[in-house]
Amino acid sequence: MNQAEIAKILDDIGTMLEVKGENPFKTRAYHNASRTIGSLNEDLASLVEQKELTKLDGVGQAIAEKITELFTTGKLKFYEDLKKSMPKGIEEMIRIQGLGPKKIKVLFEQLKIQTVDDLKKAAEGHRLASIAGFGKKTEENILKGIEQLKQHADKHLFDEAEEAANNILTMLRKVKGVRKCEAAGSLRRCKEVIGDIDILASANAKDVKSIMSAFVAHPDVARILGQGETKSSVMLASGIQCDLRIVEEQNYPFALAYFTGSKEHNVQLRSLALRNGWSMNEYEFSKVTGGGSKKKSKPVPRCTSEAEIHASLGLEYIPPELRESMGEIDAAAAGKLPVLVEESDIKGTFHCHTTYSDGNHSLEEMAHAARDLSWQYIGIADHSKIAAYAGGLSEAKVKQQHAEIDKLNKGFKNFRIFKGTEVDILPDGTLDWSDKVLARFDFVVASIHSKFTMTEEEATKRLIRALKNKYVTMLGHPTGRVLLRRDGYPVKMTEVIKATVEYGKIIEINAHPSRLDMDWRVGKFASEQGMITSINPDAHSTQGLRDVRYGVNIARKAWFSKEQVLNTRTLAGIEKYLSGRK
Repeated sequence: MNQAEIAKILDDIGTMLEVKGENPFKTRAYHNASRTIGSLNEDLASLVEQKELTKLDGVGQAIAEKITELFTTGKLKFYEDLKKSMPKGIEEMIRIQGLGPKKIKVLFEQLKIQTVDDLKKAAEGHRLASIAGFGKKTEENILKGIEQLKQHADKHLFDEAEEAANNILTMLRKVKGVRKCEAAGSLRRCKEVIGDIDILASANAKDVKSIMSAFVAHPDVARILGQGETKSSVMLASGIQCDLRIVEEQNYPFALAYFTGSKEHNVQLRSLALRNGWSMNEYEFSKVTGGGSKKKSKPVPRCTSEAEIHASLGLEYIPPELRESMGEIDAAAAGKLPVLVEESDIKGTFHCHTTYSDGNHSLEEMAHAARDLSWQYIGIADHSKIAAYAGGLSEAKVKQQHAEIDKLNKGFKNFRIFKGTEVDILPDGTLDWSDKVLARFDFVVASIHSKFTMTEEEATKRLIRALKNKYVTMLGHPTGRVLLRRDGYPVKMTEVIKATVEYGKIIEINAHPSRLDMDWRVGKFASEQGMITSINPDAHSTQGLRDVRYGVNIARKAWFSKEQVLNTRTLAGIEKYLSGRK
């Protein structure tokens, strides 16, 4: 069992123990151990083999034994027994927005609610309002949460789908007869939430059967849904459906374009083809016949790449991320597509946490991890004092952290740690730190972490007021959404973006795969307004720094160029930018 799977099981154990009403220190121990394993940079196999797991923060002997059992056998009796003792719908119920372990425990004990269906009936029958701590509003929110859960039932975060797809692709590319092989669909377009995984391969007809057999026999396959000559479908152990299509080599560029989509984008491409007298499908261009048209069609081109297909239609090559029918066809026809930011353009990042607040790694560890990525700087932004739940810093702790940063910076050459804070935006739009304290930081990330039940007007005013503060550098995760778990609070993002540009500020793209906030749809409006963004990982571990790449995907989908992304600037460029603002 791999590191990510073990981390999830440890977290599940912590949650189930909470539902059972276990000692909070015990439940927290499993959650802490989950974070430690999930963010581990060391080789887990070596730690298990050498019996050194207890050297890790938050991993005691009992949990170390469970990790060892999971790693070596793929199973854990304690976990299986615990699941059997729980309400059968616990895993689904825990995903309902606003319904935590403590509330589930009360519902189980007082109303014997064990499934989402039980919960829905109880809420619709107004049986929850009689329980202390519940009320009419709680019932309404639970029903909304259940509806949300149903909508997201077959959806998966990009990073989870990408990992599952890469496992399949790695194997397929080694199978005899496979010439080309790539993920298509919404995964290739880098959507933040994925339905099914679509994989396309090219091969000669004689090799198709053996390739399909290798695909359905992959260790990650839990169930075969269908196996045919050109397409096979499986359900992976991760719960994601994965489809493999195989085409001849000459059809591959057209199939890749077609199955990448989006549907709306493909409709526009077909419309352009018709103007030339061609029909376009997933296999080729062909001459349109019949219909009584007297217009002479152009010669049908042969294309060996997507770039040639686009060129045949009078277009610049359109990167997959932009194929969402949001103006990319007209821009490509006019030669006005932006040169999109690349992951290799990133020179550093901001909005990172350390053990000073709720991070898993120290200042020094985070800095060295950033240097290992060949970055020139890292911006540390631990929580402000009001965020007690996340170890928010006192003024004394801020001074201590700044002294440590100064000491570390003296030992670096061509690298710098920038002093920052993630300051809470209070309900009235003022900030958790006074201006006197804010003035001590190199940069300030202002974020909302409380009172999500605002009206659209209230939330918009709250964010804009925060932007007006002269010390605020950027807004963090501007809508507060958590993908597949919690919608963002309602806010007029176009108004916030206009204010951001007016005040010369920044809105981050929070690159954590469960956030990816600012949303790329409104991000396109931001890039068109000339707004600068910063791609920040919201990293709570050294491993989390690598999440920047997910943010790059979203920046590309939002049409951001390298010049519009703050952290593509060199260290000297960042120093000039931040000092100029102060």
